[in-house]
Amino acid sequence: MADPRLEAPAWSKNTAGRPAGASAAFSPLYRQIKDLLVQSLDRGEWKPGELIPSEIDLAARFQVSQGTVRKAVDELAAEHVLLRRQGKGTFVATHHEARVRFRFLRLAADEGAETESAESRILDCRRLRAPADVGRALELRAGETVFALRRLLAFGGVPTVLDEIYLPGSAFRGLTVEALSANKAPLYGFFESEFGVSMIRADEKLRAVAATDDAAAALNLAVGTPLLQVERISYTYGDRPMELRRGLYRTDRYHYRNSLN
Repeated sequence: MADPRLEAPAWSKNTAGRPAGASAAFSPLYRQIKDLLVQSLDRGEWKPGELIPSEIDLAARFQVSQGTVRKAVDELAAEHVLLRRQGKGTFVATHHEARVRFRFLRLAADEGAETESAESRILDCRRLRAPADVGRALELRAGETVFALRRLLAFGGVPTVLDEIYLPGSAFRGLTVEALSANKAPLYGFFESEFGVSMIRADEKLRAVAATDDAAAALNLAVGTPLLQVERISYTYGDRPMELRRGLYRTDRYHYRNSLN
């Protein structure tokens, strides 16, 4: 007998948490399996970096064919939620792996094959009541708090990115500037390890701006220097927004790189 949880109609939430449409038809079976796998990831059944059960075991668990499970896993691997390793199995993606980390850092040097490793310095970390625009972006209720971070990224010793980051206070209780400064892992890896928050996708908006006094001082530039402003909302499982980030990028030695499929 099929798992009764597989009878969710197409108008219920899909993997990303968005309405799947107003059709009266049921969603494809592999999409329902995909949703159930994401729910297990969201509950922490399998942690970032851990091996998930084999397709045979998952097929038995959900009482569906192995091919149905494979299609669900293929989609999650294509979305970088899962990682396949030849001969080893399928693992939960983690930001401690470079190939996942660089999905979110799109800055590339104008010359040279790869952008060198970034040096991260936390300038400030405060807890405050969410400003109205931040609350809307993070889907917070009126009066909820956020952690507001300022961070400077340097490449080759040159200050290159000034980040303003907002995180929901309820999800990041106990965050301190001391913990952030002591952290040597990628920031999203730190969020995974310390707070159980996995960033799996992001929406971004880009625009050209001129450096203000504050940005110019932080990035060692003249006031008015052209900068690239990147505003990002990052989401965890269920399409829940977990970070609003506004970054100012130098473009004299670097460019913003993206791939369109």
